[in-house]
Amino acid sequence: MKKKYLILGAGPAGLTVANKLKEKGETDFLLVEKEKEVGGLCRSEKVDGSDLDIGGGHILDVRRPEVNEFLFGFMPKEEWNIFNRDSKIHYKNSYLDHPFESNIWQMELEDQLDFIESISKAGCVKGEPKPEKFVEWINWKLGEKVTEEYMLPYNQKMFGENLDQLGTYWLEKLPDVSFRETLQSCLEHKPYGKEPGHAQFYYPKEYGYGELWLRMGKAVEENLLLDTTVSLLDVENKIVEMSDGTKVEFETLVTTIPWTCFEIEGADDTIAEKISTLKHTSVDIEYFGEELDTTSHWIYEPNPELSYHRILVRPNFFPGSKGYWTETNSDRIHLKKREGSYHYLNEYAYPLNTIGKNETMSELLSYMKERSVIGLGRWGEWQHYNSDVTVKLAMELSEKI
Repeated sequence: MKKKYLILGAGPAGLTVANKLKEKGETDFLLVEKEKEVGGLCRSEKVDGSDLDIGGGHILDVRRPEVNEFLFGFMPKEEWNIFNRDSKIHYKNSYLDHPFESNIWQMELEDQLDFIESISKAGCVKGEPKPEKFVEWINWKLGEKVTEEYMLPYNQKMFGENLDQLGTYWLEKLPDVSFRETLQSCLEHKPYGKEPGHAQFYYPKEYGYGELWLRMGKAVEENLLLDTTVSLLDVENKIVEMSDGTKVEFETLVTTIPWTCFEIEGADDTIAEKISTLKHTSVDIEYFGEELDTTSHWIYEPNPELSYHRILVRPNFFPGSKGYWTETNSDRIHLKKREGSYHYLNEYAYPLNTIGKNETMSELLSYMKERSVIGLGRWGEWQHYNSDVTVKLAMELSEKI
């Protein structure tokens, strides 16, 4: 079999490329997906009478209208609710608004004083040189108290105990903590500083988030191959081999699946070495049917004694549903009992922003692009992109190819 365009992975990135190709009148393409349905990390399953997002919490940000207009072509805007983000952080016996450092004013007075004092001594406030190691960098950026009470325990639950394996480049967008703004916030009892991401978001009225991607898959079903695992990429001969022995020759390959899940032939020895350095985490989703007394859409949980790092409160963004689900790094599953009525393990959940990863990916993607192999999306580029960012990048790529 030979195809002009071969697309690996029918998540948001692959589905967008496929549909944009079809939109331009291109028919010589094949979209390959290992699961029995499309959607990738954004898939949903029917659990306890309503859809549940098995990849964790996925929503559609309002900030990219060109992306949303494209997606509304498959699931009209009338089928979505729009929400003002309500997310909390469980700290001691309180639930603070997110982000943590902007809402210290919601704590008990004694805790406020401790945090204000700590922030006044933060390295960025005092003008000290920026450190390179992750833990020291966080301490420099936010102060010792925010670091010890929230940032370290939460990030360890998300990404593993050894945080110094992570680079700091992905956190550069965080503003320096401000002693003046923190003090003013506590005096005036209101937050200061930058709003968190997804301050407003869309979520389907009657379905899980996976419904959008199912419709996009339906639109290209004649060019879609499901339940098929990629086992090998022969770079030199431009051939992809499937686990069932099927071989597809391509002119251009767009891969949105993890580089670590298939073999590569015909490439420099250094390529396999680079790929072996890429790290990721796995996340277990567990559903509980009882109701929680909160208006929040999701809750961050830094307490290291609890296995999970986040709770998604389903009825608060999906009317008519019930219950909630937790997200737990797979390395911490042994810390909890299986008490939920449903669980799903996402082997590939988050790419880790390890030291040197950006340089590695730049070299890998450049090498592959010269051979008509393009990495795209969360896994193709090994970046922690949200679905709207992935769609935007896929739309841009579709224009180029």
